[in-house]
Amino acid sequence: MSGLWRRGGLTALLAAILFGASPAPAQQDNAVLFRNVKIFDGRNATLSVPSNVLVRDGKIAKISTEEIAATGQVIDGGGRVLMPGLIDAHWHAMLVRPTPMAAVAGDIGYNNLLAASEATATLMRGFTTIRDMGGPTFGLKQAIDEDLVAGPRIYPSGAIITITGGHGDFRQLSDLPRTIGGMLSRMERIGGSMVADSPDEVRVRAREQLMQGASQVKLTAGGGVASPFSPLDVSTFTEPELRAAVEAAENWGTYVATHAYTPVAIQRSIAAGVKCIEHGHLMDEASAKLMAEKGIWLSTQPFLDMSMGAGLGPAEQDKLRQVVAGTDRVYALAKKYHLKTAFGTDVLFSQALAEKQGSMLAALTRWYTPAEALAMATSTNAELLSLSGLRNPYPGKLGVVEEGALADLLLVDGNPLDNITLVADPAKNFVVIMKNGRIYKNILAR
Repeated sequence: MSGLWRRGGLTALLAAILFGASPAPAQQDNAVLFRNVKIFDGRNATLSVPSNVLVRDGKIAKISTEEIAATGQVIDGGGRVLMPGLIDAHWHAMLVRPTPMAAVAGDIGYNNLLAASEATATLMRGFTTIRDMGGPTFGLKQAIDEDLVAGPRIYPSGAIITITGGHGDFRQLSDLPRTIGGMLSRMERIGGSMVADSPDEVRVRAREQLMQGASQVKLTAGGGVASPFSPLDVSTFTEPELRAAVEAAENWGTYVATHAYTPVAIQRSIAAGVKCIEHGHLMDEASAKLMAEKGIWLSTQPFLDMSMGAGLGPAEQDKLRQVVAGTDRVYALAKKYHLKTAFGTDVLFSQALAEKQGSMLAALTRWYTPAEALAMATSTNAELLSLSGLRNPYPGKLGVVEEGALADLLLVDGNPLDNITLVADPAKNFVVIMKNGRIYKNILAR
């Protein structure tokens, strides 16, 4: 209960005592009871028998096949499926809707409002948590956490840390040469990307993100698709530079993730102590085997066509073709070596593509069963989030339906274990969306 409500209740009580006014009625129980639901718990490949689930104070208080007494809101599930809210492990909340130029050079106020609108849309697609892998999301996260904006939980990385000419360097050639210690570029001033060309600079930039509230630190260890001056095959940071970021993150009890497609970028990252590889589409067998031996996470995306390239130039689209061509291989290696694999979408610069977030999850059935895919987007992704340790902005269990877990829940009209394409049409099939015990959508109440 907020201080405002406490003061309001005290004022009402004093008025009743001093002036004979009737005391304000007691606050309604904030409990929500889901009655008659079958549960996908985020782990098991079968649904529960018809059950009742009580949510109170943002957590799952009780699960039982017996009747549960509750004085709060009751939702009759009618035998529908209750499952954990979805988690996207590679999202860019500030970069979904603007064009590349607008993201760097556009009005900051407008871009934040755009991101807030997209955050609400993300939540309404059933993604109750996202791991943001680069961008100035600290203010958006604060606004969501303070209930100023409806949106998912955000695990922020802050600015992408890159090198001169690396993936994430969106400066113009006219900005060169760079003066060490000189004025920051526009992209750096707004917190989108930070250029660091030595271990000392990397250490400073990593610490700055941690100071602002980063739950993990993101570096680009190799070339990328969207950056104009970054060939896909290049290796960027040296091992000492990567290690400087790892040391800074570990001092804060968290970890570093690196954007890395190629074997050299992957293996150099692992040698430096990086805990999670983002993408990995061009990895080889030796890299996959090394990741398995070291227990390194793979956070990758099911890029299956060129739809991700909308708005990109010819050179960037050519790089994307190479990545798409590697998608089957990266998932085959992940399965062969039993890599700890997280699901993400990495949508950039396209509202239309963001609306297919659930479709991208459903596309995992090219390699996994529906139950495996749904577990990846819930309990497995939650395990990755827990790597942030004490920097975790939302302590508690996510990605599961069990007593004591945080109450991020979806009520699905249908069985996604039988028909995972249900998640591709959230407007129709997610009849209730709850985050932190609060209902953001309930079409059963109409």
